[in-house]
Amino acid sequence: MRLYGAIEAGGTKFVCAVGDEKGNVRKRIQIPTTVPEETIPEVIRFFSEYELVAIGIGSFGPVNIDPASPAYGNITTTPKPGWKDFPFLQTIKKECKVPVGFHTDVNAAALGEARFGAAAGMDSCLYITVGTGIGAGAVVGGRLLEGLSHPEMGHIMVRKHPEDSYKGKCPFHGDCLEGLASGPAIEERWGKPAGQLADRHEVWELEAYYLAQAIAQYILILSPKKIILGGGVGKQESIFQMIRNQVKEVLKGYVSLPELETEISDYIVKPGLGDDAGIIGSLLLADLAYQKEMKLGMT
Repeated sequence: MRLYGAIEAGGTKFVCAVGDEKGNVRKRIQIPTTVPEETIPEVIRFFSEYELVAIGIGSFGPVNIDPASPAYGNITTTPKPGWKDFPFLQTIKKECKVPVGFHTDVNAAALGEARFGAAAGMDSCLYITVGTGIGAGAVVGGRLLEGLSHPEMGHIMVRKHPEDSYKGKCPFHGDCLEGLASGPAIEERWGKPAGQLADRHEVWELEAYYLAQAIAQYILILSPKKIILGGGVGKQESIFQMIRNQVKEVLKGYVSLPELETEISDYIVKPGLGDDAGIIGSLLLADLAYQKEMKLGMT
């Protein structure tokens, strides 16, 4: 059996795992995300115990995903201290001496959900995470969505609720989607972390108001066959029906399909892989890197 390494690199923690291309995780650890000089050696130490054939990285961003760029595999404009312009892919490749697959954490999660999760058997899906930040990854036509760069769907602009005076928390855009609806925005607006506001109906109605606007735009632009909502806020049970109702209100029947009307409860859903979507997707990125290396070796 081929063994792959996987890194789900988040702003607060790295989840590292060893497993196979079928999504089976043999061993995993969590490492705090401090600065590269502290976090990366712990990652290398974990992987050094195994004979790996490739590693996949799903990273917080923004990141450079252009293989033709000298900065390919770098974390770029993150505000997280110590990580701006860090050569993530090249560092792991140099230390571990195996092929390395690299993408955003949300695109890795979308890949995992498309292969083994809530969108299994479908050639398109959208995975949204709402937590410390907001991000989304997409599979379109069986492939991860990318172009000039990777999508940054958490930073689209949405209409402010008429009764919402909160200025927004995004350091780049202020009141973009992430600035209005991320975990830190919820805490600053309401004075408590999201986990302590479960019984505050008005909190989740406002959250759904913003997320539904964004989801409606994603539907109109990408037309995914399944939308999967994860992250910490996605664990709030009541928000799903609020979002579904408000998505229908925003679309107003313009896209007349069962998935957006009578079957919307099966269209906007929780991750089928739970909290493992990102790490399983990163194992799949490792497998893609391995298969690519094998093809190159045969030419």
